[in-house]
Amino acid sequence: MKFNLTTALLCALAISPLAQAADLRVAFTPGPYRDAFAKGIAPQLEREGYTIRYVEYSLGVQANDATERGEVDANIFQHTVYLEANNRSQKFDLVPIVHVPTPPMGLYSKRHRSLADVPEGATVTIPSDPVNAARALRILAAAGWVTIKPGVDPVTVSERDLSANPKHLKIVPLDGAQVPRSLEDADFAAIQGNFAVANGMKLTEALKLEEMTLPYVNVVAVKRSNKDAKFARDIVAAYKSAEFRKAFDANPAWKGYRLPEYFAVAGNTRP
Repeated sequence: MKFNLTTALLCALAISPLAQAADLRVAFTPGPYRDAFAKGIAPQLEREGYTIRYVEYSLGVQANDATERGEVDANIFQHTVYLEANNRSQKFDLVPIVHVPTPPMGLYSKRHRSLADVPEGATVTIPSDPVNAARALRILAAAGWVTIKPGVDPVTVSERDLSANPKHLKIVPLDGAQVPRSLEDADFAAIQGNFAVANGMKLTEALKLEEMTLPYVNVVAVKRSNKDAKFARDIVAAYKSAEFRKAFDANPAWKGYRLPEYFAVAGNTRP
């Protein structure tokens, strides 16, 4: 066979990244993670030849189940504490591959302007799932409203682990997605950052934000068998790129997020 210039160009095209287009199915739950992915990550992956398919679920366990079954390739919505709890309870085998900028949980109110305004017997709504309920109670403790017994498991703290509640707060657990709506009736609400952003709330409006540390910074999760796959490596590289950092810094709506360590900035929260 005669090997001419046209043949060479066709061969080069056949092995180029753009010619190796592949669907990349990424799952999300309500919150800001799809927006950050679409604006800062997807353009990079699309230049590598990927076609991005966005899939949304109302519940985190649904997104994890779809990832476990191979219906989606990755999901972005959860921290590793939730991921590990799902792995244990649902017999999943999912792993985190990279941390992502994460809005912290915050204490909000439409009735009161400061923490000092907390009345006797105030109603405080918190997420009902154990992991996020524990986070909420730690915010209340940091505000000086309650005291948590020493030595309790920091991951599974519940109202039963309070040694003091001097204001006699009425703590009401709700589904996490419903907590923002409770602001109309409750004195205060401890709202997960993703639900706050999804409901148009500014993190800077919180009366108090949690001191977010690992392992509560959210991650991209994939099946363990895919953790070294090319698509997983490409997702990690895109998040760690200067291009994503620039896109993230340019969006004022993302002010107050807890930033991953690879952003290499002074402090952990965007000023």
